[in-house]
Amino acid sequence: MPLHEIFVGLGVAVASVVFFREARRRGALSEQSLVAVTGALVGGAIGMRLAGWLETLDLRHLWLYGSRSVLGGLTGAYLGVLIAKRIIGYKERTGDLFAPAVALGMAVGRIGCHLTEAPGRPTGLPWGVHAPASTPDCPGCLAGQAMHPSFLYEIAFHLAAFAALVWARERLTRPGELFTLYVAGYAGFRFLVEFTRANDILWLGLTGPQWFLLPGMLLLGLRLGYGWRRGYYRALFGRTVTTMPSSGERP
Repeated sequence: MPLHEIFVGLGVAVASVVFFREARRRGALSEQSLVAVTGALVGGAIGMRLAGWLETLDLRHLWLYGSRSVLGGLTGAYLGVLIAKRIIGYKERTGDLFAPAVALGMAVGRIGCHLTEAPGRPTGLPWGVHAPASTPDCPGCLAGQAMHPSFLYEIAFHLAAFAALVWARERLTRPGELFTLYVAGYAGFRFLVEFTRANDILWLGLTGPQWFLLPGMLLLGLRLGYGWRRGYYRALFGRTVTTMPSSGERP
């Protein structure tokens, strides 16, 4: 059975359901938001395959390996939403609708990765896992080594992120900040979890996905600093605004 593709499809279905429920809850369910979803699906599909193809530059691999590039899919989905909204002239922000949907959908989709791909780098930790010797591109599987369950780490992150986003959505009042926090959190986590993944080292001890993430993480860090200075996240940390008493007032 094509387990990877099945769970990717289930992840998309789960994300779609969560998006529609969130859009309805916020009173934002409309034809324009449905167009945005369509743009995300089309852009994500194209991004996954193009990113996978760039790893081999072989047109025969365009369909076969493209579906395994999550970062390419997320980038394509983001661009797809922007293009779709630009075409129809829709100016409302939709990122906050997508954030919890993507988090839960990713958790489901990564189950397929855990069942079919090389788990991670060899480890002596007690929770190391073994994968079948038939797993593609996995020397550790052939050697019977215990490996990091990197995809389980990612599933745990996305489930925790989904819970955190549901908790934070009533507290963040500025549009777009929920999505910003999720993207920044996932970028940072994905950069760190790459040290346990089975991806090839590209340069200076870093993998291709890590080099892909570095410029985005820099921009996201600047964006978070901007939001922090303006108090966008004050409600999440219980920060209160204090004012100094004016002259003549008792403190």
